[in-house]
Amino acid sequence: MKLKDKVAVVTGGAMGNGLGIVEVFLKYGAKVMILDYSDKVGEVVENFKKNGYDVEGYLVDIRDNNKVLECMRNIYNKYHHIDILVNNAGVCRLELFEKMSDELRDFHFDINIKGTWNVTKAALPYMKEQKNASIINLSSVTGPMVADSGEVAYATTKAALIGFTKALAQEVVGDNIRVNAIMPGYIRTPMVDGMAKETNPDNPEKVVEGIAIGIPMKRLGTIQELGELAAFLASDESSYITGQGIVIDGGSTLPETMSMGV
Repeated sequence: MKLKDKVAVVTGGAMGNGLGIVEVFLKYGAKVMILDYSDKVGEVVENFKKNGYDVEGYLVDIRDNNKVLECMRNIYNKYHHIDILVNNAGVCRLELFEKMSDELRDFHFDINIKGTWNVTKAALPYMKEQKNASIINLSSVTGPMVADSGEVAYATTKAALIGFTKALAQEVVGDNIRVNAIMPGYIRTPMVDGMAKETNPDNPEKVVEGIAIGIPMKRLGTIQELGELAAFLASDESSYITGQGIVIDGGSTLPETMSMGV
């Protein structure tokens, strides 16, 4: 129970990687507050509550700074502390750079960067009171390390989150707040399924199978595996780690080529 009685805020926790993080945090004893703009958040919270977990859901768009501030105040007023923040909420829509509209560009920037900024700034004053807290940003191997065609907006935002992580870690280290980033490769999530459908509407599963072929472990990761990494970074087990981007990708960024070698 390495997160026992810790209050954790997880954005985008109603599905995908966020849901995996919520599951694992609850398993380790955390009280989890889910911020999500999906209507699924209510159903997800009720399912967890049926199993006796301490979990709450807030239907909120993290682009709405006033709503984010209100959520953080409500969480603090109820629990009197915020120990963990996971900035997981993010979006990806495939489009070539030259064809991308300003609206689609801003959709990525406003959620992936500005949304993370809003939530972190709203939570930070409460986290500073703890003198022992952890912020975890969901970046990606896409952007800082690799990229595919059509991912310019997404890759830009995820690379930006690495810079955000490092600079913020330096600013709050004196408050004993650690800031790290998780850099996933391909985890089987609704986002990946959506991108596969954009790539091949007639046979999206073929796209997923093709991804797996290029991964040394020959499979995509699970949301629970990512959740375990987040729990490690949220716990005192990682007390000497800050300002880092931790890759979890089944070795997908390891090969130099797909054909060379014996």
